[in-house]
Amino acid sequence: MTPVLAGPDDVAGAVLLDVRWALGDSLGRERYLSGHLPGAVYVDLDTELAAPASAAGRHPLPELADLQAAARRWGVSAGDRVVVYDAGPGTAAARAWWLLRWAGVADVRILDGGLADWVGPVESGDVVPEPGDVVLTGGGMPVLTADEAAALPGTGGVLLDARAGERYRGEAEPVDPRAGHVPGAVSAPTTDNLTPTGRFRADLADRFAALDVTPGTTVGVYCGSGVTAAHQVAALAVAGVDAALWPGSWSEWSADPQRPVATGT
Repeated sequence: MTPVLAGPDDVAGAVLLDVRWALGDSLGRERYLSGHLPGAVYVDLDTELAAPASAAGRHPLPELADLQAAARRWGVSAGDRVVVYDAGPGTAAARAWWLLRWAGVADVRILDGGLADWVGPVESGDVVPEPGDVVLTGGGMPVLTADEAAALPGTGGVLLDARAGERYRGEAEPVDPRAGHVPGAVSAPTTDNLTPTGRFRADLADRFAALDVTPGTTVGVYCGSGVTAAHQVAALAVAGVDAALWPGSWSEWSADPQRPVATGT
């Protein structure tokens, strides 16, 4: 199986994608222009790694043809190794990792620690690569609908909620229409996948085993809009667990008044 994570030795010869993004922060491109890994191409999460917000959520999956056109602009060709990174924790980069893996790119890796942990050279300015020729097929990673995600806890599976604990418990909801979580979901904040320095933990298998998730468990993951849930899917893959992503996540569920909401622990 292709490794999930990349180290400094995996950067040479790879297509490098800079996916600096954070909720409510529109300065990712400006930060990229001021300094990035040599040869890295900027990727805009909101416009290139998602379709416009809709009833399907705040970051629906893009159309495959649109993603293919974007990947070719980034210089991705058949057989390329792609390394994605962001400012540090990997949550935005994981969206690119998951989406390209879902689209059929075989070798995509997340630079562990991201730019914050990078000790090599950086360059400024924009990078415009030669167009690539990659052909995307889709279907490379499992996805869930809202109904399929909701059914998991009652059919022997585990549905993990990757948002912060206070959002899961319904104590705070800064973005979506209602606070709380999908009934039966288990709180598993994405931040718990990381060490204090922003790298993936070495004991992820133990972290998920404590949540009754081990290799062979049927697992689904959601977050606010399908971004940080991709980081959870990546962390599960590092731990040897295959997991399905629910792209609509809480932004889709909470917008439907017919869907039940649970609060507390």
